[in-house]
Amino acid sequence: MAGGKIIGVDVGGTFTDLIQINAQGGGLRIAKTPTTTDNQAFGVLAAIREAEVDLAEVDLIVHGTTTTTNAVLERKLSRTGLITTAGFRDVLELGRRTRPQAYGMKGTFRPIIPRDLRLEVPERMDAAGEIVTPLDEDAVRRAVTHLLEQGCEALVIHFLHAYANPAHELRAAEIAQTLWSNDFITTGHSLLSETREFERGVTAAVNASVQPLLERYMARLRAELRAGGYAGDVLVMNGNGGMISSELVSREAAKTVMSGPASGVMAAAYTGRMAGEKNLLTYDMGGTSTDVALIRDGYPSVSNEIEVEYAMPIHVPMVDVRTVGAGGGSIAHVNLAGLLEIGPESAGADPGPICYGKGGTEPTISDANLLLGRLDPGKLNAVAGGVGLEQVRSAFETQIGQKLGLNAKQTAEAVISVANAKMAGAIRMVSLSLGEDPRDFALFAFGGAGPLHAAALARELGIPRVLVPARPGLTNALGCIVADLRHDYVRTINAPLDSADMEALHALFADQADQGRAALARENVELRGIICNFSVDMQFQGQSHIVRVPLDDGKPSREDLRSRFEEVYWKRFRVELAQINARIVNVNCSVIGSRAEIDLVQLIDPAGRKESAKPSAHRDVIFEGEPHRTPVFWRDHMPAEIDLEGPAIIEQFDTTILVPPGDRVEGRADGNLIIHIGGAS
Repeated sequence: MAGGKIIGVDVGGTFTDLIQINAQGGGLRIAKTPTTTDNQAFGVLAAIREAEVDLAEVDLIVHGTTTTTNAVLERKLSRTGLITTAGFRDVLELGRRTRPQAYGMKGTFRPIIPRDLRLEVPERMDAAGEIVTPLDEDAVRRAVTHLLEQGCEALVIHFLHAYANPAHELRAAEIAQTLWSNDFITTGHSLLSETREFERGVTAAVNASVQPLLERYMARLRAELRAGGYAGDVLVMNGNGGMISSELVSREAAKTVMSGPASGVMAAAYTGRMAGEKNLLTYDMGGTSTDVALIRDGYPSVSNEIEVEYAMPIHVPMVDVRTVGAGGGSIAHVNLAGLLEIGPESAGADPGPICYGKGGTEPTISDANLLLGRLDPGKLNAVAGGVGLEQVRSAFETQIGQKLGLNAKQTAEAVISVANAKMAGAIRMVSLSLGEDPRDFALFAFGGAGPLHAAALARELGIPRVLVPARPGLTNALGCIVADLRHDYVRTINAPLDSADMEALHALFADQADQGRAALARENVELRGIICNFSVDMQFQGQSHIVRVPLDDGKPSREDLRSRFEEVYWKRFRVELAQINARIVNVNCSVIGSRAEIDLVQLIDPAGRKESAKPSAHRDVIFEGEPHRTPVFWRDHMPAEIDLEGPAIIEQFDTTILVPPGDRVEGRADGNLIIHIGGAS
């Protein structure tokens, strides 16, 4: 699997994207088909057919999936039971002292596992891992039997201090395996060996409740691919930006949450490193939502404190992606207060925006771009015939414009302005929350709709330039191709820095690195090399929040830990607490297997490029209320190296790129476009 033909396929909320690349050069195939929400495998197979791929010639398929994410968000989960320490049945429901709405007392929360399926058994370890109450094995057997009788398909065993000593969880799992009808048994410590029983319990509950769904989906997909002639394994993207065999992925199914967004960020990091742009703010605008992430020094920010929704923390390492409900299909409406709102409701893939001609009737961001001349009605992913501009114009006037006193084009501009403000806010918050100034980064724009809005967002944020990759609308699929293998390990030690056993710390790092190397050896993928990234989570004594402190190697000194922690803390909070002692909470190691590099120049066929950039058409495009006669180019026919002044529109199979007046677009030999924002500093 080191070379040959590799397929990356990503399932999004609206479209399923596919790229096939030959690692030896040539043989590019691409496809974009509607996502089949009832069974994502059908959409994957449709993309393979559209790309005219011969599966018998494919060496490797890597898949980014939203199966687990959608199941959690929509609560379409397997029936799951929980066995926990006596007295802690309601930990999953009590949660933290937070509210669904920061400035309101209203809101609801429904735990993944209902109370009648959460059972207690006598057992207790203390925080040091010493036995206080022995495990009542007969109580475990009775609990397992009761949950089976209640129709549970998956089981969670979650004891209070199992991170300190997992002996009781391991023994309870042994007992359960003699009675349980399948292998879907999750122990809390095996996924997350750290303190905070609420987060550990929720992570285990998510894992167990999506295990059967993911296992069935992957089994169906593998069977369909084998029937089509594919003989290899399917690798699945994890939320941490690494990959794992589809045969093993359901064991730690929770790690596939955020799989799709992570693949796009990994492609951005890879493309940025190849292009010499190592500091990026990634902006992925698809049909349903917009995902934003930050890349520093060529590598994305990874967090183990992602909260998928309120009271749904999944504490396994994942690429730190923030999502807002603004995509091309996001519906615009006037709320009860008379204000224009965008989303979070989306027209999705079916029926989609009005301009898709599939029965959509509500105005969306894509429809607004069409009215403003930024999209070509003849090139939309629509049914035969599509719809006329009059139908779109009428919907904007009657549903929104009349309520705001605006005509159709003014309404469309208002929709774009509100959507841009919403997305700019998300980008700003990602950078500021991580202690960074967005003006120090380039904006990496991708997704089917991202390059349409990127220049306006960069101007709003003071970002000097926008990097548009060769295939923006297929970047998530590309991420599946270029991503490395990765395994993450976390262990809680919760010790004061001044008295921590440094030799034991070094030994723990070494053990984690050995586990990671062994895991990589089990994967059937040839690697260029293995990288071990070490870090610790630290806090000042008495604090509840922690900060991640990266290290150069697995043998840090006590003083090195202290100085690095104080540096990270100052950069994040601009506060010095020199008189307060520090604590080491968690010890972390990420083991990354680097795969062979892919030449991204082949993403646009060099044979199709012309010697000069000549527009294929001109059309009127509205900018700030005024029409501008704008040249339209087809990217595949442009020379790689160009220099054009805006306004300009550059179209391609998977997206449309907008260069507003006053901006300049530069094409580079590597196939990327750089939009230089006029007036940005």
